[in-house]
Amino acid sequence: MTVRRLLWAVIPPLVFGVVFIGLWELAIAVFDWKPYFLPRPTKIWGQFTDNIDLVRSSATVSGGNALVGLLVGTVLGVGVSFLLMRFRLLNDMVNPLAVAVNAVPIIVLVSVFSNMFSVTSEVPRRLMATLVVYFIVLVNVAKGLRQVDRAHLELLRSYAASPVQVLVKARIPNAVPYLFTALKISAPAAVITAFVAEYFGGSQNGLGSRITSNTTANTAAAWAYVLGACLLGLTFYLVSIALESITTPKRGASPGGGTTT
Repeated sequence: MTVRRLLWAVIPPLVFGVVFIGLWELAIAVFDWKPYFLPRPTKIWGQFTDNIDLVRSSATVSGGNALVGLLVGTVLGVGVSFLLMRFRLLNDMVNPLAVAVNAVPIIVLVSVFSNMFSVTSEVPRRLMATLVVYFIVLVNVAKGLRQVDRAHLELLRSYAASPVQVLVKARIPNAVPYLFTALKISAPAAVITAFVAEYFGGSQNGLGSRITSNTTANTAAAWAYVLGACLLGLTFYLVSIALESITTPKRGASPGGGTTT
């Protein structure tokens, strides 16, 4: 049964991908689109395999920055969400500030962070990924900690449960699906933020920098690095799903009420 479910999960998107690439190749042949407009998938794959070492090294840099931002942002988001749940005044003070920071464009914050650190430092990119992940995790986990079934809370209170026992027995289990919803959103978002931040300065050694440097010189090579970025983001997303499956094997699907940015 598990193998059948796995096949049903893998085969449809795989078939769709093959059909999409086939239509892409066919459209270029029929409409005679020039390579500088849209290269053939076969050319992109050729550039990807020819430059696999550069793609791998660039993905390592961008993926490392995204991973640091994901881990730090998750820890901060979970920690602050517990504080906001406990202290109402702090919640009223921090939430508007978090929303305001999240609304600031990436280019502005990256420029500010780049001036704070050396040109070769990866810290600005990691800070940007951390901020994006932090906001997603904060909003979702705080929602999970607060939106506990009232009947569960009343039952625990009828047994004279302490606030810590209520937290452990009701609030944290309720927040776990929200945390994994946040991770499935923030994992690829951290990757996107990491390589978009590379467009605005710093060391030219990540996926974003490679895409920029190849856009005018070799469009197929630029798309090869885009393919590398897609695979990196997909890897982060699949790992987050695997973690959810391993740690919560008996749970149903995560709630659809997860908040995105």
